[in-house]
Amino acid sequence: MPQISTTGQLENAAKEMIDTARYTSEHEAPVTAAVSQFTLRKGEDTGVFPKVGQMVVNGLNEGQDMITEQDINMTTVSVTTSEVGGKVILSDKLLRENTQNIMQIVGRQLGDAMKRKRERDIIALFSALNGGTTYGSAGTTFSASNATGVVSTAITDKVGTDGSMTIIQHPNAVSALARDVATIGSGTVRPLPEGLSSRLVGSAFRGIVIWSCPVLQTAEIDRDGSDDAIGAILSKDALGVLSQLQPSTEKQRDASLRAWELNIVSDYAAFELDDTRGVSLTYDAADPSTTA
Repeated sequence: MPQISTTGQLENAAKEMIDTARYTSEHEAPVTAAVSQFTLRKGEDTGVFPKVGQMVVNGLNEGQDMITEQDINMTTVSVTTSEVGGKVILSDKLLRENTQNIMQIVGRQLGDAMKRKRERDIIALFSALNGGTTYGSAGTTFSASNATGVVSTAITDKVGTDGSMTIIQHPNAVSALARDVATIGSGTVRPLPEGLSSRLVGSAFRGIVIWSCPVLQTAEIDRDGSDDAIGAILSKDALGVLSQLQPSTEKQRDASLRAWELNIVSDYAAFELDDTRGVSLTYDAADPSTTA
């Protein structure tokens, strides 16, 4: 419904709102930063992504022909994007009776909504990684010992190599790890490893690195009824986002309504790129005590 008075002209302030919406939707997106990004070219409606298996080479004897034939084991993943979006209607009277700060407020709300939608679409894929394999279990604390076990097991299972993976979990699970690996106020804060954008990761990184594997937090991960959360350890090529249209904003005048619309639209799909390159992490994410 239109946002009316009690809640300057948009013509003059729309650019501020649009810029704020676009900026917010593109920043502080740690989950998006941890996966691969692809763009559809003009005229295309589907992305096709090849995936190949591992080959094996054998020892040879001099003068003996090679007889073991290798198979590429190629499969493909086909992905089609879909539109997501929203709009806000602001009446002329509302705009006349409020300062331009309302433009930044509405712009941020729209940008945050678009960012959350994309982040949550990727998070929804965590539980199916590696055929539904999970490390950890319900009610288990995400301790330093368990986090180290996660990374070493992931390397053993060929999910990725040391330094090529990222851990993503709920802030409460990450706080348990933080208490384990550092003394509050004097712990060593490590720099963000190469390969991740500080613009996108931002406040999600708290300087915790396990075996060269950065740990990121996001409150967009939901907890179940027992306060357990499903995160993931994954290489960048485990999941992907295919975009046909990056978040785009446009204003539109409705003269008979005496109002302006601000629309934001994006066209993308989150998908499994290589199922074997990630594993879900199930750990306790109950609220820590604030009184003990």
